[in-house]
Amino acid sequence: MEARPALDDAALGRDAWSVLDANWTGLATHPSPGIYPHQWSWDSAFTALGMARRNPRRAREELRSLFRGQWRDGMLPHIVFHSADRSLYFPGPEVWRSLDHDDAPRGVATSGLTQPPLHAYALWWMWRNGSGLDRESLRGFVRRLWPALLAQHAHLARVRDLGGGGLAAIVHPWESGMDDSPAFDAPLAALPVVRRDYRRDPAGAESDHDRYIWLAAGYRDSGYAAGYLREEHPFAVEDPMFNGIWLASTWALAQLAPVIGRDPAPYEEDAARIRAALIERLWSPSSGAFLARDVRAGRSIPICTVGGFGPLLDPGLPMEYITAMVALLESPRFMGAAGYPVPSCEIRAPEFDRTRYWRGPTWVSANWLLWRGCCVHGMTGLADIIASSTLRLVRQAGFRECFDPFDGTGRGCRDFSCSAALALDLLTTSRSV
Repeated sequence: MEARPALDDAALGRDAWSVLDANWTGLATHPSPGIYPHQWSWDSAFTALGMARRNPRRAREELRSLFRGQWRDGMLPHIVFHSADRSLYFPGPEVWRSLDHDDAPRGVATSGLTQPPLHAYALWWMWRNGSGLDRESLRGFVRRLWPALLAQHAHLARVRDLGGGGLAAIVHPWESGMDDSPAFDAPLAALPVVRRDYRRDPAGAESDHDRYIWLAAGYRDSGYAAGYLREEHPFAVEDPMFNGIWLASTWALAQLAPVIGRDPAPYEEDAARIRAALIERLWSPSSGAFLARDVRAGRSIPICTVGGFGPLLDPGLPMEYITAMVALLESPRFMGAAGYPVPSCEIRAPEFDRTRYWRGPTWVSANWLLWRGCCVHGMTGLADIIASSTLRLVRQAGFRECFDPFDGTGRGCRDFSCSAALALDLLTTSRSV
């Protein structure tokens, strides 16, 4: 384990800012040095959330830079490339070929996929916590970003309702932000045998990474066509975290609308529709959780992951669902048996693996969302436990990408921007409701 001395709040805050400053490219904050050299969509949203109360100008720059990569049809890509160097990251611009697409922005290379639409919620968080001295400048920023946010949400409603029930489907595990979650094992296993010679393990066996690249290449080769997604693309999953965040951001649009003189009613109606669809399509009474749904197979995916708690962010979710989710969260399947909660997969599941991304380890980003959900519903005691556990992780192991849920060992890359930024926010207050 990476040993660190105990840090007081001020020292931890300084360390967090050191990470964020070191990872600043002049345009945006990359997730970590070396491994993730570009700008990722949901990482930038988390970074903006975390910096909103300490440095709102920098938070604004984070979102402004990301939306430079938005496509004309409203799609906000999951990667905006700030370098054309193919050696920096795979798959890079040469795989996505966005510059060959008429809807893609000129002069900015991006991926062709999206990620959870946390950005309107991040903007609302910035407005909610903005200082009085900066209020009019922030109002102007809300006004400037507003059309881009509406286009992002409209794209999801228009192109991604592949199940016809009012939810957005992800078409690749990368779109979830929780790439290796066991919730995607069955839909991936149902894909045709991949015979492309991409990257193989030393034994030459097919890997999930082969399927990931195969899925991306198929969508790319269709010209990123909406019709291809509806009629041919073999992977489509209604993910509760993605849709819970979409719901929360739609609610945030309703809160922001009066700030710039707009009517909140259309966004309140949209939020109500997404909420009803989440309950109808993804709620599992027997599990006491929201489960991902395999659109192609027409059935729920029977494994509980941290993604199933995404709808906690919704202030309008009926209490019966909140009560059931909190019971599951506090049970030995999640927090009750983890020394450093919250594990990303239920501990009793055969797929649980404390060493593999999103199959067991604890993530600061997921913890922040759960903390915020508990605050929204007035569960300050549980919120305090999640916040203090999260800060204990970064004090002990540093700003790692993720952590062992049993002993707190840091895993993945070091100096991870999301972990640093969200720790900053939790240091500001653990009882913001």
